[in-house]
Amino acid sequence: MDSIARILVGLVAFIHCYILWFEMFAWTTRGRKVFKNFPKELFEPTKPLAANQGLYNGFLAAGLIWTFFIEDPLWRDNISLFFLGCVAIAGIYGALTADRKIFFVQALPALLGILFVLLP
Repeated sequence: MDSIARILVGLVAFIHCYILWFEMFAWTTRGRKVFKNFPKELFEPTKPLAANQGLYNGFLAAGLIWTFFIEDPLWRDNISLFFLGCVAIAGIYGALTADRKIFFVQALPALLGILFVLLP
């Protein structure tokens, strides 16, 4: 089970690296394709806000990537659970307030990661 947990942690980290990239560096190009319901005329004025969100997603990714360098299994699991929990909460909140698909892209992989980290 540990290898499945590590794969899920890596997947969630990769997703958040991707989110960092498009929110910080491709908001007016890739962002338009990701957020199709967002008014097109608001992409340019909201670039700084999106970049800030991207930075936060980068911090989540960094925390998850950090777990791959922690040798103590208990410490690694606790840090994994913390960052996966942050991602899950953010994904659930985003699904409730912005777009339901955020649950499937962010929260569900994080919740599966939590499940597999907690399995013996």
